[in-house]
Amino acid sequence: METLLLSRIQFAANISFHILFPTITIALGWVLLYFKLRYHRSGENRWMEAYGFWVKIFALSFALGVVSGITMSFQFGTNWPGFMEKVGNIAGPLLAYEVMTAFFLEAVFLGIMLFGASRVPVWLHTLATFLVAFGTTMSAFWIIVLNSWMHTPQGFEMIDGVAHATDWWAIIFNPSMPYRFGHMMLASFLTVSFLIAGVSAFRWLIGGKTEGVRVALRTAVFGAALLIPVQIFVGDLHGLNTKEYQPAKVAAMEGLWETDTNVPLLLFAIPDDEARENHFEIGVPGLASFILTHDWNGELKGLNEFVAEDGTPLHPRVAPVFWSFRVMVGTGVLMLLVSWAATVMMLRKKRDGFGRRGVEGLPKFMLFGLVGMSFSGWIATLAGWYTTEIGRQPWLVNGVMTTKEAVADVPAGMVLSTLLVYLAVYAALLIAYISVIFYLARKTSRGEPVGPRTAQSEEAQLSAVPGE
Repeated sequence: METLLLSRIQFAANISFHILFPTITIALGWVLLYFKLRYHRSGENRWMEAYGFWVKIFALSFALGVVSGITMSFQFGTNWPGFMEKVGNIAGPLLAYEVMTAFFLEAVFLGIMLFGASRVPVWLHTLATFLVAFGTTMSAFWIIVLNSWMHTPQGFEMIDGVAHATDWWAIIFNPSMPYRFGHMMLASFLTVSFLIAGVSAFRWLIGGKTEGVRVALRTAVFGAALLIPVQIFVGDLHGLNTKEYQPAKVAAMEGLWETDTNVPLLLFAIPDDEARENHFEIGVPGLASFILTHDWNGELKGLNEFVAEDGTPLHPRVAPVFWSFRVMVGTGVLMLLVSWAATVMMLRKKRDGFGRRGVEGLPKFMLFGLVGMSFSGWIATLAGWYTTEIGRQPWLVNGVMTTKEAVADVPAGMVLSTLLVYLAVYAALLIAYISVIFYLARKTSRGEPVGPRTAQSEEAQLSAVPGE
């Protein structure tokens, strides 16, 4: 295996592991703030019970996200030096903004958020929770800005083969950034919604039938049910934007080889890159044209349109993009069905003794289903990320720089050895991460305290603050 392919696999492995944790922390910070504000408004300890459990999951996810992010950033120098040499004038500042946001907002106020509930005024602890949530969002914003610019580069000029910024506003708010950022934020909230719902359902099934578990589960299920349709709408807008600026990616997603009208939406096919055709196609006539052009007879460009003068394909390998897109969409449809079914069941349940609709409206099979869907957001996110990033090939910066131009000239064996070490470490860390989450879930379900002081310390602190 050549250095280029191994380096791509290594970076894919690093980013696949890393993205799992920001996908959780981005949205979970805002969910924690919601729990805290609900407690301040109602005075009900169940909200702080939920906060106390999930703030530990946030801390765990944050730690793994930071460590894996640092490792990934090293690869710009070790594996992809050509990237920074050519576009470092743009990528460098954007990455610096992300680091400053992460360390000056997230890292600084995380300590207060985790350990300051009984040591600082209530308003300061709430402010720290807000700033951490805001910091995770801004950190994601700058990363998405850079990634979007690599897909739809704007606001620069090439001088002696090096990119120089001419319009930072155009660079930051490049054509795909709003759609990509919105799509990622919604993906994060859906990931967290199903994680909270699944772990809360697990806690409920093993006997942790507390009010904190109840409100966390209800919040997560209702949140997922509301956000799924929004994500579908934003995804449609993102697809239309991709069709305009990266038509080769869309052609690969649809498995379309020849430019045509009334293009069917392929539900199943086996793309053959060598023969440049599909085998065993099953599709819905005209539906791809309708989705992407809003016209049943709309024209879509085929992959054969994207070939260099020497016959080299200027489009990605079709099968990975084709199937990852369908995994993303299929997982999203399953998330829609599960969240809507659970919502209907919970709303139809008669009011319980507390005057609220209870999770008892969910039968055991639905609770088990939610447990099984705990990490469905990860699957959808990774599949979407693969669709986006593999779909950009052979370009690293679309139309500016190919992936081959950026790779380091190092022995393939060196890349392979580090790749194997990364894979082993990441596998161990991922197993440990999931194990710790369910260990904490079992521990709290047995009534054992976990994490920082929550409801009791908060309540005592409120009573000690004048005017509260």
